[in-house]
Amino acid sequence: MTRFSHRARTVAAIAVLAIVPLASACNFKDQLLQPQQPGLILPTDVSGQAGADALYLGALGRLKAWTVGGNVNQEAMFPMMSLMTDEYKSSDTFSQRNETDQRSVQTNDALVQSVYTQAQQGRGYARDALNTMLAVEPDAKGKIAEMYFALGFAETILGEVYCNGIPLGEMKDGQPIYTAPLPSTDALKVALAHFDSALTLAAAAKAPPGTAADTVIAANVRNAAAIAKGRVLVDLGQYATAATAVASVATAYQYVETFAQTSQDNGFWIMTTNSQRYSVGDSADATGTIKNALPFASAGDPRVPSAKNTLKPFDNQTLPYFVQTMFGRDDAMALLDGLDARLIEAEAKLNAADYTGMMTILNALRTAPPTQGIFKPAALAAITTTPATKDAAVTLFFREKAFWQFSRGYRFGDLRRLVRQYGRPSDQVWASGTFHKGGVYGPDVNWPVTDNEKTNPNFAGCIDRSA
Repeated sequence: MTRFSHRARTVAAIAVLAIVPLASACNFKDQLLQPQQPGLILPTDVSGQAGADALYLGALGRLKAWTVGGNVNQEAMFPMMSLMTDEYKSSDTFSQRNETDQRSVQTNDALVQSVYTQAQQGRGYARDALNTMLAVEPDAKGKIAEMYFALGFAETILGEVYCNGIPLGEMKDGQPIYTAPLPSTDALKVALAHFDSALTLAAAAKAPPGTAADTVIAANVRNAAAIAKGRVLVDLGQYATAATAVASVATAYQYVETFAQTSQDNGFWIMTTNSQRYSVGDSADATGTIKNALPFASAGDPRVPSAKNTLKPFDNQTLPYFVQTMFGRDDAMALLDGLDARLIEAEAKLNAADYTGMMTILNALRTAPPTQGIFKPAALAAITTTPATKDAAVTLFFREKAFWQFSRGYRFGDLRRLVRQYGRPSDQVWASGTFHKGGVYGPDVNWPVTDNEKTNPNFAGCIDRSA
């Protein structure tokens, strides 16, 4: 398994001792007492190749932070996305988490605003690094390609989870460039163009004129950008083209985000094991059956390991409480992997009415499960019955997909696609009925672009809230 770690590098400084003449002691003391500004980054600090590399590493750190890293008061995008779906339920007292779980999200929701801002800022960090490297390190095609990938990945997630009406502006020379809000499909097309740029550059990387390390990065990015491109093509309903895009990606491939106790924790560990603010979702709770929800907690499926009532929920209310046992504090997570490629191919088979071909792919994964991050589930028995109709095939496929990609930022977009692409009514897709903290589930099938975007004079709110 190839693992790529983007943790911050620590540079060890070697102190050189010199004999200083007594006559210069006063000057030496003056130098020591000069004002220091360790927190101030000067223009010279980010110029040249060293500055470009620093921006590159910083952008990768931001990618990890906004997707999966986080803290107990301000989690990352993927945990919040999982809470909106049936993957997790809120066992917290924060109103923002409860309303997200209930699918009744306000435009001033602080946590939805936070993850929106982090993703948009992630775009900005990637673009800054990209522009600097193009100017001072143009032969580092692998790194430049990875910045195009990071840029496109943020745009993909924004397009998958937010309403129609997403501005994709940028900062230039310290000034904001405001853009008109885009329908989700147009935002996804912007991401697609960036993945194509990543693939073109990664294919052109070679040493020399680049470095051997850069060619390794390029090889990694070729796979990651191919999967991400396939994901967007599926979002756009181009299933056969998506399958072609990912055909060369090995099932064992992983684009891994790593965590460390000294830097940043896995956000799912934070919200579950550490603080008990999320409970693994299930198809029933104390209120009864939850319509459309999958039994992630109670199915006993090795792809979604959990433990019941070994910890107390933060709100002392949400029972039974299921804690996920897939991720530890510093366990790595696959942002994208070869499993995703195979599922893209399976969905293409589904839409070509090749249900036998779809089952061949799904059963190959079940009987020889790939590792995801550091987690490898036990093998499952093959499914022996092939669906006879498209409706049955869709139900089976998306159930398998949900268990394979649990917690990895896919379920939200898939639920929207079941409405938008497969024609299923929203109340037959999203969790519906009585909400476990009172009231009923709301109508939201996406998040609103939050009120902080209204500083953009071109933005007045969502174009619409449709799937």
